[in-house]
Amino acid sequence: QGYYTRRGGVGESGDFITSPEISQVFGELIGIWYISEWMAMGKPNTFQLVELGPGRGTLTEDILRVFKQLTSVLSKCDVSVHLVEVSPKLSEIQAVMLTGGTVQPNPEDESAYMKGISKTGIPIFWYRDIQDVPPGYSFYLAHEFFDALPIHKFQRTEKGWREVLVDIDPEVPDQLRFVLSPSRTPATQNFIQPEETRDHVEVCPEAGAIVQRLACRIEKDGGAALVADYGHDGTKTDTFRGFRNHKLHDVLSAPGTADLTADVDFSYLRKMAQGKTATLGPIKQREFLKNMGIDLRLQVLLQNSGDTATREQLLHSYDMLMNPKKMGDCFNFFALLPHHRFVHPDKKDKPESKSPLPPVAGFNELLLK
Repeated sequence: QGYYTRRGGVGESGDFITSPEISQVFGELIGIWYISEWMAMGKPNTFQLVELGPGRGTLTEDILRVFKQLTSVLSKCDVSVHLVEVSPKLSEIQAVMLTGGTVQPNPEDESAYMKGISKTGIPIFWYRDIQDVPPGYSFYLAHEFFDALPIHKFQRTEKGWREVLVDIDPEVPDQLRFVLSPSRTPATQNFIQPEETRDHVEVCPEAGAIVQRLACRIEKDGGAALVADYGHDGTKTDTFRGFRNHKLHDVLSAPGTADLTADVDFSYLRKMAQGKTATLGPIKQREFLKNMGIDLRLQVLLQNSGDTATREQLLHSYDMLMNPKKMGDCFNFFALLPHHRFVHPDKKDKPESKSPLPPVAGFNELLLK
């Protein structure tokens, strides 16, 4: 009866709209980010793009369009796409969007449950778990993924930390209510950091476990991970909320019919990388996209669009992504990169070489030559 298993309401007609659904530019710039990092790391000859919770597949499609346009750059590279998706409904939508619907189910003994070829000729595989994705040089993408994972909630009381639990309301039949645990729970012992200063904390252990796994894989096989989500750097408290038909919805009423979400705690993700990789960010979405050259891309699209309606749509979607009061400030970008990305390969032999390392796109100001 899970929300994503039953329907997975992305888009105008669903419960929420995501950045890739608003503008193609968003996905194009992320595609550029991956190619830029691939080049900075010496253009390895294989490249796995791994997306966690790909929604309707819009973001992957925009990224693949960039890869197609830059075929000459990627020509000697073996590119493949790996989608981690638990929802049968959403994987069907992704298959139609990315391959036109021609996919084969995979035999039980193989790690991918489905495979196909993108419209641009790139192999695509579907998995239920990140552990099933084959190891190798990979770029990971988690856009609005971590915010959908379940959380523990904790409240500081005079008697110490208590966990917020869900209970059946004794007064109202068929109604749920929040209660505080009468004593400490295993979760309060395991997930509250001793240096915690807030009075109310949300922790997502599953997000921590996934970041650990990503950090291990990047340390071992190379690549990078880019996380884009709404969140904070360990400052917010109660952010758990529900959305239904684009409106706020009581999280406890009609479970399974609304999108439940909590802000991502990037300070927790950084901690869970455990120093296995370097971390960058969080940086506000409007800064990241500006650093990625969104203003230039917008100018080109405006010049190329023939009619007023298209131009208005472009400006409207730019405003949605960049306006601090809309998505510009509440969305953040965060990256995991291997430590060697920041060390000169030739420094060991000739320390006097002064050629600067290529900066990490998006996280550094864009300087145009």
